Amino acid sequence: MDTVQKPTEAKGKLGILIPGLGAVATTLIAGVEAVKKGTAKPIGSVTQLSTIRIGKRTENRNPLIKDFVSLANLKDIVFGGWDVYSDNVFEAAMNAGVLERHQLQDLKAELEKIKPMPAVFDKNYVKNLDGENVKSNATRFDYAQAVMNDIKKFKADNNCDRIVIVWCASTEKYIEPTDIHQSLEQFEIALKNDDKRISPSMIYAYAALKMGIPFANGAPNLTCDIPALLELAQITQTPIAGKDFKTGQTLMKTIVAPGLHARALGVRGWFSTNILGNRDGKVLDDPDNFKTKEVSKLSVLDEIFKPEEHPELYGDLYHKVRINYYPPHGDNKESWDNVDIFGWMGYPMQIKINFLCRDSILAAPIVLDLALFMDLAKRAEMSGIQEWLSFYFKSPQTAEGLKPEHDIFKQLIKLQNTLRHMMGEDLITHLGLDYYQELVETL
Repeated sequence: MDTVQKPTEAKGKLGILIPGLGAVATTLIAGVEAVKKGTAKPIGSVTQLSTIRIGKRTENRNPLIKDFVSLANLKDIVFGGWDVYSDNVFEAAMNAGVLERHQLQDLKAELEKIKPMPAVFDKNYVKNLDGENVKSNATRFDYAQAVMNDIKKFKADNNCDRIVIVWCASTEKYIEPTDIHQSLEQFEIALKNDDKRISPSMIYAYAALKMGIPFANGAPNLTCDIPALLELAQITQTPIAGKDFKTGQTLMKTIVAPGLHARALGVRGWFSTNILGNRDGKVLDDPDNFKTKEVSKLSVLDEIFKPEEHPELYGDLYHKVRINYYPPHGDNKESWDNVDIFGWMGYPMQIKINFLCRDSILAAPIVLDLALFMDLAKRAEMSGIQEWLSFYFKSPQTAEGLKPEHDIFKQLIKLQNTLRHMMGEDLITHLGLDYYQELVETL
C-alpha cells in the first residue's frame, strides 16, 4: 500500500452539500439534528457507533472509530443542497413520510432553515420527474460555473472550513462512456459545446472536483466513473467514491452470498423482486432508469461467486432482478428473494428472504459515514478512487481492469485496515498463529 499522510485534525465546520434533498437526504439531516439535541442515537452509522481493534486481541484496545481517527464532530456539520422542488427540508421530510410527524415537528426550527438551491436538471435523464426549482436554460459549462458559485456562497455564508458533496438525487438513465468522457480536455470542450451526453450528475462532480471538493456518488449513474473526471480528481488531488448506496436487498445479498460461497454450497438461481413507492421507485418505473439500477444490482453475485472459477457450483446460476413501483408502500421497501441452492451430492435446498426495510433509514447513516470518511481522506491527502469505502456501495468504483470486491466482510476489513494504515498502526490479518506459537516457545 502506498504511503498515506496522517490526516490533519478536523477543525472548524464541515459543510455537507447534497444534490437531491429528498427522502434520504432529509432523513439524514433530521437524524443528525435529533442526535445533536440528544433525542436520537446514530444507529447504523459505523463512524459514530462502531469500534476498531488496534494491536493484539490480548491488548483489549478497541476504541470507537470516531475516537481513533479525527472525524468532523456532528455539532460542526452544516447541511445544504440542491433540489428540483423548492420545499425546505422540513416540508420535504414531511412529504417524504419516512419519519413520524411529531419527530419532525420537534426539529422544525432547524430543518426549515435549510432551503434547496435551484438544481441542474435535464428531464431526458429522469423522465418521470418534473420540478420548478431548476437553473435557467444555459450551457453545460454555465451550469458547472453556477454550481461552483453555489458552493462558494454556501461555504462563505455558513463559515465552513471544508466541503464534501454526496449525490443523493435520482438514478439517471443508463448511458455508456463515449469519446467526450475519455479525457478532461474533451470533456471540457463538450461542456462548452453544451453536449447533452454530459449528465447533470457529471456537472456536479466536475464542479466539485474542479474545486478540490470530495465527491461521493450514491446512485448507479456513470457520473465520475469516467476517465475525464478521474483525471481531474488526480490533478486537484481530490477523493471520489461510488456507486449506488448499498441498502436493502443488495445488502442482504452481500451478507448471505459470501456465506454460501465460503461453505462451497452451490447456487442454481437467485430471484429478487422489490416494491417501493418513494420518488426513487417512481423514477425507476422508467425502463431507461431501471436499466442503470439493474446493471448495478446484477453485478454483485457474479463478483462474489466467480462462476468462471467455480463452474460446478455457480456456472448455471440464473439471476433475475425486478423493481416495481407501488405507491402505497411509500419509503417502506419490501424485497423478496428466492435462492435455489444445492449441497452434498447435489441435493437441492431453498432460502427465502423477505426483507421489509425502510430505504431511507438504511441509507441515511451511509451518507453520513461517506461524508465524514471522504473529508478524512481529503485531510489525509488521499485522492482518486477511494476503494476502501466499497463497504457502502452496490457497485464499487475501482481502478480500470480491477474487479470490485463485493463481500461485505472483506470490504469491512479493507476499510478498517485503511484506517489503521492511515494512523500508523499495524494492519490486522486475523491469522492469530502468533498467540499459539508464543505459548509453544514458553513450554
